[in-house]
Amino acid sequence: MKISQRLVILFSVLFFVSCGEDFLELDPRGTELETNFYQNEEEIFQGLVAAYDVLQWGGTDGWTMKLGLYNAASDDTYAGGSDPSDQPSWVAMDQFTLDPFLGPQSGLWRKNYTGIYRANLVLQKLEEVEGLATDFVARTQAEAKFLRAYYYFDLVRMFGSVPLITTVLSGDELYDQVQATPDLIYAQIEQDLNDARNTFELPATLPADEFGRVTKGAATALLGKAILYQNDESRMQECASVLEEVISSGIYALEADYSTIFDTNNEFGIESVFEIQYSGAQRGGWGNFSNGTEGNYNVQFFGMRDYVGPSYSSGWSFCPVTEKLVDVLRNDPRFDATVIDGNALRGQGASYTEGYQNTDYFIKKYSGLQADRATDGEPALNWNKNIREIRYADVLLMAAEAYVRSGNDSAGKSYLNEVRRRVFLQPITSASGSQLLDFIYRERQLELATEGHRFFDLVRTGRAEAELSDQGYTSSKNEVLPIPQTEIDISEGNLSQNSGY
Repeated sequence: MKISQRLVILFSVLFFVSCGEDFLELDPRGTELETNFYQNEEEIFQGLVAAYDVLQWGGTDGWTMKLGLYNAASDDTYAGGSDPSDQPSWVAMDQFTLDPFLGPQSGLWRKNYTGIYRANLVLQKLEEVEGLATDFVARTQAEAKFLRAYYYFDLVRMFGSVPLITTVLSGDELYDQVQATPDLIYAQIEQDLNDARNTFELPATLPADEFGRVTKGAATALLGKAILYQNDESRMQECASVLEEVISSGIYALEADYSTIFDTNNEFGIESVFEIQYSGAQRGGWGNFSNGTEGNYNVQFFGMRDYVGPSYSSGWSFCPVTEKLVDVLRNDPRFDATVIDGNALRGQGASYTEGYQNTDYFIKKYSGLQADRATDGEPALNWNKNIREIRYADVLLMAAEAYVRSGNDSAGKSYLNEVRRRVFLQPITSASGSQLLDFIYRERQLELATEGHRFFDLVRTGRAEAELSDQGYTSSKNEVLPIPQTEIDISEGNLSQNSGY
């Protein structure tokens, strides 16, 4: 494939697809030339919505849902599916048999760079178009910068060194892009998030018809997370202070009942700091399943195959929960809200077909319920279950870790025990230092199980080889994905492959 052809795929303006929940509604729904569009606030806002839209994508170059793929890469779940040939990319993630051609890397790369392109385009148009209201410009810039930071945060965690693009490039300039080191990527992420959260016009809370848009709390929480993931011990107090802003805002709290966090009727609840919206109202079908239905494909993937029984809807048996996680969670109060016990359902008369790597345990947090099944279009592609991308419990545990790593064990224990009290666990009282960190890491494993955080947590804390070697994980290689070979081939020598691939 020639570079000009590939760039059309990678950087084309694919804005005008429909969204259908709250503010995420694109109009017009036809095709407009970019040169004729973005002439006023309404049209620029459509471009911003298009940059948000990429958050939902799960069908770029195959089934490339971050949540499911990184569950499979962790020790929370296996890959699953009907058999080993069902989704080879998912099996490669699970067993670390990735190579430059096999794996989900092409879709994850293209998704995030599409989001970055769209955010860059909005930022450019805000500078070019005259007569825009000052408050509109400020808030739109803040949201676009948050989105650019979010997409780059995924890229740097997934790939390490990647091209850093902060403007809309011409075709000729695309030939010259080289990989920036992770420290430069993180510096841009931090700059964008600081710009966003320090924008007066970016609101702290939202009216219901704007749910899904970025808030100061979301920008601040993501900044704290980005600092934590860089593992610079000298910045742990800074990280704790940033996260403390979210905690002390008084806007967020833990849900009283852990089991209600992931209910569809509890979306944008008090524990939700940043949530990715999905809609089941688009009547999407296989003709536009790639990224056009606005449904959460993870839900269909996680369901029990050919299930017949109460409550749940049938799915495709991906990401069966590992025996290891079941053993860790079995005596924890969060077990029933995290794991579906298939054998218990069978005891009640239900049935399902055992898929590949079946354990008879399935993800409950993003399970598909019969009551939530779309009534129009292809139900498998129209699940409306939002992803809780950052929730308050995650913020508390990140702050706990940052405080302990900065030498403040007391503050760390306080936030750790706040999470434990919600599920009526005894407080941790005597631990300190590295032992206390181990308690915090275990609490993250239990509290955030199957939510897609575990793999990244293991990598950033240096525990991945110890916990994942039995899956095939190799240190100094599998921390990141291979760069898509197609990108290397068209780069004319400017991109190099990650070590080990």
